[in-house]
Amino acid sequence: MEQLKSLLPAEEHNQLINYQNTATQIIDRQSQELKELRQRGLIDDFRHMEMQKTLNDFYIHQGKCERIKKFPLPRQYASMSFTFVAIFIILLPFGLTPAFQALSPHYGQWISIPFVALVGWVFIMMELIGDYSETPFEGLGNDIPTLALTRVTEIDLREMLGETDLPPAIQPINGVLL
Repeated sequence: MEQLKSLLPAEEHNQLINYQNTATQIIDRQSQELKELRQRGLIDDFRHMEMQKTLNDFYIHQGKCERIKKFPLPRQYASMSFTFVAIFIILLPFGLTPAFQALSPHYGQWISIPFVALVGWVFIMMELIGDYSETPFEGLGNDIPTLALTRVTEIDLREMLGETDLPPAIQPINGVLL
């Protein structure tokens, strides 16, 4: 919201931040201003329709991103997949130990321990990766770098407007781009 404050007049900023969905209100405000420009004859019908289509596309994409971020996955999926992984890891030694004992009768049960640990670790990592993938917009190290992506778009748009005082590109922090 601080970046928004630097881009809007104070009165407009104070009005917009009080809405539940500020981004939707900004798109609506831009649509109203487009309509006013058309009514005053400052833009023709074709340009008005194309710009309105662009705003509609923004609105659709914003809605999609909000649904991805806010839509909860069913809890039974997360809890049951963890339960299945736990059951698999608990039963794994009973399946691997006889196979290793057939290879080495004296040391088979001991050799199976590191293999059970390795296979168990792989399945736990897959479960954790699945959990992290459920929320790609939380700002974690493996998430989609939305801040960097939007900054690139902001710089491009400001350059198109002829601005020279551009914000710096987002740099990785400890090898992680946010």
